[in-house]
Amino acid sequence: MPADYNGTWEMVTNDNFEDYMKALDIDFATRKIAVHLKQTKVIVQNGDKFETKTLSTFRNYEVNFTMGQEFEELTKGLDNRVVKTLVTWDGDKMVCVQSGEKENRGWKQWIEGDLLHLEIHCQDKVCHQVFKKKM
Repeated sequence: MPADYNGTWEMVTNDNFEDYMKALDIDFATRKIAVHLKQTKVIVQNGDKFETKTLSTFRNYEVNFTMGQEFEELTKGLDNRVVKTLVTWDGDKMVCVQSGEKENRGWKQWIEGDLLHLEIHCQDKVCHQVFKKKM
């Protein structure tokens, strides 16, 4: 049985986020605002179906998916691209591959104790975010 991702997760660290956003061609002003935001993730997991929300005072982003089923994702509010997204399990880790305009794009997500780790990547840039489960 994969890990239980249900819950509200508050950002603790956000390493190398600006370089990741540069790789996505996100404009200067948006990058300067985004690096200072403390995000909150709300995840509802029902078996292999996920409803996820990333919330901040600047922008919110929602994506829902079923493990192992590719879907078309509009990254509205992020870099506003359409990508083909596939999320699968690798043990207890979620692994996402996004194919489209940018190479080597996607993310990995896993839980260690009460911490949620999210590693997002695009081209050769990697951002590591850590969230703590809100009790």
